[in-house]
Parts: sequence; structure tokens; C-alpha cells
Amino acid sequence: MKKDAVIFNKFSPAGYIFILPALAGTLVFILIPVIFSFILSFFKWDLLNPMKFAGLDNYIEIFSEPLFYKIVANTFVFAISTSIFGVIIPLILACILNSKIRGSEFYKTAYFLPFITPMIVIGVVWEWIFDPNIGFLNHILHVHINWLYDTHYAMPALITVTVWKLIGYNMVIFLSSLSGISQSMFEAAKIDGANVYQTFMNVTIPLLSPSIFFVVIITAISSFQVFDLIYLMTQGGPLDSTNVLVYSIYQNAFEYFNTGKASAIAYVLFVIILTLTLIQWNLRKKLVYTEE
Repeated sequence: MKKDAVIFNKFSPAGYIFILPALAGTLVFILIPVIFSFILSFFKWDLLNPMKFAGLDNYIEIFSEPLFYKIVANTFVFAISTSIFGVIIPLILACILNSKIRGSEFYKTAYFLPFITPMIVIGVVWEWIFDPNIGFLNHILHVHINWLYDTHYAMPALITVTVWKLIGYNMVIFLSSLSGISQSMFEAAKIDGANVYQTFMNVTIPLLSPSIFFVVIITAISSFQVFDLIYLMTQGGPLDSTNVLVYSIYQNAFEYFNTGKASAIAYVLFVIILTLTLIQWNLRKKLVYTEE
């Protein structure tokens, strides 16, 4: 036992050897690209010709374009809407399923399936559902709406699909937290005469606030980084009404071959996400019931 302890003590290289593959992957696929992309944001490069130093020209260019502000607005609309509905709906469903209704296990599985379904499959299926001519949605609503081809409906359609996919994962997190709450808390509220709504607002929400806070942050971050659904269903259209920051990065890098500008947009997105995360983190003492 002493020999084994010596092998794995903090001064032994054995531990570092075990984590070397993970460190190498982090270095090659994360740290080096992050540093290189930051340097690249100060250069002009089309992937073919030599790089040319441009200083702050890439940043000046993106902030001088009206389209950039439209893209930022689209990103915020998508992220905020997804964060709100992607938290409220799973929370309500989790509370319902936690009440041990009949068939709750089936509903848990059904709600979680979209989350583990590949995005390419979801994109194809929902494109058919939103099809203006043969789509299932127009058929049951008895309307003729060009969901993905109308500037008024394209973004709500994408938000709907994203929330639908997120419901299962967020619901499981809430269910896990609900299982850790003592039933005596709910029984005490019932004895005090609290109705279902009062119990939900004054008991369930405060005790779930750490989980709610966590879900809001991860949902917001993932929403600001949305790309695959946009690429599969709308390609940023119509008229850039669904164009978001990550898709704009892709366009500038691999369609317009302006990698310097794409890197600059990526770091603007990084600053936005970092700022919002820090704001949320600093508000945790007011938002989280158990935070001191």
C-alpha cells in the first residue's frame, strides 16, 4: 500500500503521464486555436495569400456595418427567447412529472429523446413540418404560412425547434433537483393552507433556484453559440432575419474567405458571453436562495 501511495504522490510523474493525452488535446485543439484566432483578428488573410497586418481594421469594419448590429440583435432575440422558454417549460413539466402521474416514465423518455437525436435529423424533420405546401403544421392549423421563408416567422420557428430539443435535458436536471427536496417541505406548505400556485412560487422555486440558475447560464451560453440549426434550416435567411453571430463567423471564414474578420467577430461574441455570464454570476446571491 505504501509503495502504491508513493507512485501516485504529487511529486511523481505518473499522474502527469495519465493526464497527458487530455492536456495534449486541450493544447492542440483549444489553446493554440484560441491564441492563433486572437492574433488572426488583427490580420487580413484569405487562406491563399500571405497574411497582412491590419491592426484594428477588422474590428472597425464590423462595428461600422449596419448588418452586424442586426446580427447581434438576432442573436440576443434567439438567446433570450430560448433561455426563457427553455427554462420555464421544462420546469413546469418537471413539477408535473414529479407528482407521480400515470405514465410519468414514458413521458420522461419521450421528452428526453429529442435531446439525444442528431441535429441533422431534427433539421430535416422540422423542415418538413414547416413546409408551406405539404407541412404538417400548416395542415393541422389550416393556414398557409411560409414559416422558414418569411422574415416574421423564421426566427420564432427556429426558437420553437431549439426549445423543443432542450426540454428533455433541462427537465431531467430539474427532476433530479426535485427528488432531493424533502417532501416535508411540501406537506408543511399544504398544512399552512398554501394552494398549488403558492407552493410552487414560495417553496419549489426557492429550493430549485440553484438548479434554475445553472440551467439559465448553460442554456444562454449554448443559445449564443447556435449554428447547426441555422445552417440546416435557414442559412441565415430570409434577408438575414435568422443570421446570428456564429453563422456570421462561418460565412466570413468559409464563404467570403475573410478569416481575420471572422476571428474578430468570434472575439466580440466571446466578450458578450463573458460579460453576460459575469453579470449573472454576480447576481447569484440575489437569485439563488441558498447562496450566502
